[in-house]
Amino acid sequence: MEWFDALILGIVQGLAEYLPISSSGHLEIFRQILDVPLQGAEALDFDITLHLATVLSTIVVLWHEFVPLCRSFFTFRRDAETIYVLKILLSCIPIAIVGLLFKETVEQFFEGSLLTVGICLLVTAFLLTFAYYFRRHEDTVKPHGASYASQGHDITWLDSFIIGCAQAVAVLPGLSRSGTTIATGLVLGDKRDKIAQFSFFMVIIPILGESLLGIKDLFSADTVGSSSIGTTPLIIGFLASFIVGCIACKWMINLVKRGKLVWFALYCAVMGIICLIW
Repeated sequence: MEWFDALILGIVQGLAEYLPISSSGHLEIFRQILDVPLQGAEALDFDITLHLATVLSTIVVLWHEFVPLCRSFFTFRRDAETIYVLKILLSCIPIAIVGLLFKETVEQFFEGSLLTVGICLLVTAFLLTFAYYFRRHEDTVKPHGASYASQGHDITWLDSFIIGCAQAVAVLPGLSRSGTTIATGLVLGDKRDKIAQFSFFMVIIPILGESLLGIKDLFSADTVGSSSIGTTPLIIGFLASFIVGCIACKWMINLVKRGKLVWFALYCAVMGIICLIW
C-alpha cells in the first residue's frame, strides 16, 4: 500500500466513523477507487488500526466526560458515573459474542465486493429516515421550556443492551455503526444530547480489545514483511484518522442535538444505489 492511499483512507475513516454513513463501507468503496489490494483479514486489520485512531480521538474530544467515568469505575464508587460505565459494558456484550464466535464469518464480508456495502448503505438510509420521522412525531408535543436536544429519557439498562445489539449487527460493511446505534437510541426515546456520546463511548472497549488481541500479530516481523500494508502507511493512516476524527466527533454531536441526520439518509441511499450498479 502507498502512503497516499493510507492518507486518503485515514481521512475517510476519521469522517465516516462519526458521521452516520458507515466507515467500513466507505473504506471498502475507496479501496476499490484507489485499487488498494487489501481483502479479508488484511483489510480488517488495517480497518482496526484506523478505528483505534478514532477511538483515541473520541477520548480526546470527550476527555472531560471520560476521566470522571474512569475515576468512578476504577475506584468502585457507587455513583451515576459507575452506573453509566456498567451500561456501556452491558452494551458491549453482543458485539463481544459476535467477535468471539463469528470473526471468520465477519471477515468474509471484507472480500472486496460492493454488493454487501450497497445493500447495507440502503439499510442505513432506511434506519436514519425511520428514526427521524418516528422521533419527530414523538417530539411534536414537548414540555414547556424543554430544549429540543434534551427531549426524551435517560438511557436505561434495557436501552443499553438493545443499542448494543444494534452495534453488533453494524459490523457489516456499509451498515453505519454510529448511524445504527444513534437511530436505535432515538427510536427508543433516549435524549438526543446523550445518545451520541453514549454511542461514541460504547465503541471504545470493543475496538481496544480487538486491537490488543491483534497487535502482536499485526506488528510482528513476519506479518509486516509479508503484508502489502507496510509500517509507514499504517502510521500515516492512523494519524490522519485521529486528526480528522477529532474534528468530526465534535461536529457529529452537534448534528445529533439539532436532529439533522435525515440528510445523511439521502446520501447513504445515493451511495448505496451507486454501489449496486457499479
